[in-house]
Amino acid sequence: MGRVRTVGVEEELLLFDPATREVAAAAPAVLKEFREHGRGRRPPRAATDELDQELFRHQLETRTDPETDLDAVLAQLVAGRRTAGDAARAADLRVGACGIVPLGGDRSVVSPNDRYRDMVDTYGEVARTGGTCGMHVHTQIESDDEGVAVIDRIAPWLPVLLALSANSPFAEGRDSGYASWRAQVWSRWPSAGQTEAFGSVEGYREVSRMLVETGAARDAGMLYFDARLSEGQPTVEVRVCDVCTDPMRAVWIVALVRGLVETAAADREDGRSLPHWRPEALRAAHWRAARFGMSDALVDPRTRRLAPAREVVGSLVDHVRPALDASGDLGRVEGMLERGVGDNGATRQRAAYERHGDVAAVVDDLIARTEGSWQTPGKL
Repeated sequence: MGRVRTVGVEEELLLFDPATREVAAAAPAVLKEFREHGRGRRPPRAATDELDQELFRHQLETRTDPETDLDAVLAQLVAGRRTAGDAARAADLRVGACGIVPLGGDRSVVSPNDRYRDMVDTYGEVARTGGTCGMHVHTQIESDDEGVAVIDRIAPWLPVLLALSANSPFAEGRDSGYASWRAQVWSRWPSAGQTEAFGSVEGYREVSRMLVETGAARDAGMLYFDARLSEGQPTVEVRVCDVCTDPMRAVWIVALVRGLVETAAADREDGRSLPHWRPEALRAAHWRAARFGMSDALVDPRTRRLAPAREVVGSLVDHVRPALDASGDLGRVEGMLERGVGDNGATRQRAAYERHGDVAAVVDDLIARTEGSWQTPGKL
């Protein structure tokens, strides 16, 4: 591999009232504070010096600039969280990296944006309950043709990434029974989820056209596939993951996403055949990853059979090993396996609940760990 693909990350964060531990529909106040007091640098500005609104006012979005070095990606993730956290604290609020609202709060107040208001008017309760928080990973591609070939080839591996990132077991003040309840809620959107192989750019565009024409998607930005071509950027965007409280875990997943993209592109270049997966099988693998995360067996794409979650992650690492080695990421990912691949966000949240018996304590732990991620940042 002659060059290393750039990667970029978008993270969606929750705004919490530290007194009630409920989410606060206060993004406009936080963004106002940020614009008036948080912009000390002159253009050109780094992406981590910016904050964006999301569908609902209890959310903020951060993003990184394209990078090839994962230590730089980690530093930018940390900086983006610090930007959001400082602005939130100035408004007497806190931010937390969690896939779904654990307790309650004013979750249905739509951001002041005509597109967002139209989404709620069109999709009703699906939209009103859609204030979930994901992590979106962008990986550079050479062309749309390469991108669609990559999307078709990585689909069976995406549930493994979901299991690694699962970080949303609590909702409505109780344990949902899922490691990623966000994944279940998100799947209610009519354009969301797993996709059978498109076969070509023309096939991808035709499916996209039909979804928009029928109203299942309002526009191209609402093509909520688990992996899609990014609009306006030469990237494949993997959207299957919960936002991770631990930015180290987030960047480990970024390494695996880049490895999958590079491996799939090489398979296309070498003319390797594309294994056929029925959409029902992909949905089943996705459901199992959302239900159990890393605590039980997952579908191994190599055998299409259940295997212990750690073994399936090992299969993923083996699948992308040459790409990880070429990009310099292999040691980092193998370190993840050694340091506790099963200790994802869902297990950490449930451990906090076991210690205190209270979902409010889970929120306190989420806030503390999110803030700790920029106060004592790690290094891969």
